[in-house]
Amino acid sequence: QVQLVESGGGLVQAGGSLRLSCAASGRAFRNYAMHWFRQAPGKEREFVAAKSSGGSTAYADSVKGRFTISRANDKNTVYLQMNSLKPEDTAVYYCAAGAIITRIRRNIDYWGQGTQVTVSS
Repeated sequence: QVQLVESGGGLVQAGGSLRLSCAASGRAFRNYAMHWFRQAPGKEREFVAAKSSGGSTAYADSVKGRFTISRANDKNTVYLQMNSLKPEDTAVYYCAAGAIITRIRRNIDYWGQGTQVTVSS
């Protein structure tokens, strides 16, 4: 089992920055591909970014060049640095773990509880 706890969400003005953190406990964090998904009101949960155990990364087109995913295996933590935030980035952001990088929700093994990010215009 892997438990994931997100933090760092909040309210920010458009153009601002936030860094989300996800602390993992349980077995073999370093073996998992770590992901961030988000869900806006009335919309489906969507892929944002991922980083594999080997260091490969993937991003949604909507966040490329603005968001950066990183991980600290010694701290069992994954981060999402979000810059140049836009109102359309407003959503609940979820940390997730899977065997490999995936953009498909059903392939995820573990989910966090989510943290709210609100970007005001």
